[in-house]
Amino acid sequence: MTVKIGFGAALRALRLSKNLTQEDFSLVSSRTYISSLERGLKNPTLDKVELIAETLQISPLTLIALAYAENADIISATENIEKIKQELKELTL
Repeated sequence: MTVKIGFGAALRALRLSKNLTQEDFSLVSSRTYISSLERGLKNPTLDKVELIAETLQISPLTLIALAYAENADIISATENIEKIKQELKELTL
């Protein structure tokens, strides 16, 4: 799965879990743009990811973790987060 498709699946799953419509993102962008993201046709900028996450009332990192999870799966996303935590521990800046 490409990251565009993963992001779209994550966005759609989160949007539906929060009972939001594509129109509820009108402060972020048009319904057409949200639809394009959900179908994996476009890549959002980091600014858009932040605005989308704000609308969903979640951290942008949660959205990104879910985007990289297999089939927008919470368990897979949690495993990704654990991997990130371990990688951060190992970094010396």
